[in-house]
Amino acid sequence: MMAYQLESLVQSIKKKVSGALKKSKKPYVKMDKSSSVRVEIRSRKARKLIDKTLKVADQPGKRSVS
Repeated sequence: MMAYQLESLVQSIKKKVSGALKKSKKPYVKMDKSSSVRVEIRSRKARKLIDKTLKVADQPGKRSVS
């Protein structure tokens, strides 16, 4: 009798959890990057490239930027 009650309790908890998960799934709209974000990304990439180039320039034995 106790096993049946436990199984029933587990089943009811599973139903409640799955029901709550189904309700909470809302489709979202993916936003495009704004122009300011694009500029920020480009300037970060440029800064990294400049730093890499300067680092290589400080090492006289190594000539290429990879």
